[in-house]
Amino acid sequence: MASAICISLLVVVALASAASAQLSATFYDTSCPRAMSIIKSAVTAAVNSEPRMGASLLRLHFHDCFVQGCDASVLLSGNEQDAAPNKDSLRGFGVIDNIKTQIEAVCNQTVSCADILTVAARDSVVALGGPSWSVPLGRRDSTGASAALALSDLPPFTASLQELVDAFAKKGLSVTDMVALSGAHTIGQAQCSTFRGRIYNETNIDSAFATQRQANCPRTSGDMNLAPLDTTTANAFDNAYYTNLLSNKGLLHSDQVLFNNGSTDNTVRNFASNAAAFSSAFATAMVNMGNIAPKTGTNGQIRLSCSKVNS
Repeated sequence: MASAICISLLVVVALASAASAQLSATFYDTSCPRAMSIIKSAVTAAVNSEPRMGASLLRLHFHDCFVQGCDASVLLSGNEQDAAPNKDSLRGFGVIDNIKTQIEAVCNQTVSCADILTVAARDSVVALGGPSWSVPLGRRDSTGASAALALSDLPPFTASLQELVDAFAKKGLSVTDMVALSGAHTIGQAQCSTFRGRIYNETNIDSAFATQRQANCPRTSGDMNLAPLDTTTANAFDNAYYTNLLSNKGLLHSDQVLFNNGSTDNTVRNFASNAAAFSSAFATAMVNMGNIAPKTGTNGQIRLSCSKVNS
């Protein structure tokens, strides 16, 4: 029995290794050597024009990977885009479309939208002063999307710590990955409707911080009014998100649960006191997230337009 279990585990590990081995940082070196520079230039220009766009592109990648894997399903018009976690809040589609148009002009039907989105997320972090990492490439694009899976698999802003742990574990991501990826909230903004409940009803919140946020988020109106997720350095990718949590200044309920006398408190303290530790963990977690169920080989397709499947 024990040997059978060991063999089963070896098979699982081998399959996981085979899946990730199909992705390679050098995948386009020969077939489209200009792809990476085109993505970087476009992302840098977009973020320089509007710093919030960096957070939007990073979020787009996260919302893609958590729904049927990193396959650009979130870029297809309708479907996932219209699901509650995404509707009226996902942004950056135009930036990705612009990149795709430029790449198609030099390498026809070669670079997937899924890979463009993955690299754009990395380049967004770099453009805002965060760490860089080597992005494994070779994903292909899905031919479908699922609003139902967007509802079930994307952790909500009301999530408890255990719900977050479970949602990330479902995707093969560790608790450390979860806490590190939550640090993406060191950039970007949130709509009033996502933090109203916290600033008016919760007690584990700095009172001056709550009052400050209430000024632009009334009890009964202003659902789409924006507030920075990190009020300290809103447009810099750093570890201030975690120091904010130590002061009970997490904007979303799902932020502050990471530091609320729970099992992740020490990880938050570590990232708050050690920027290098956060940067390293974040880069590792981004690669791990990018490896969620990629379509490779003959699965999926290379879309000509990111918003629709090939006819």
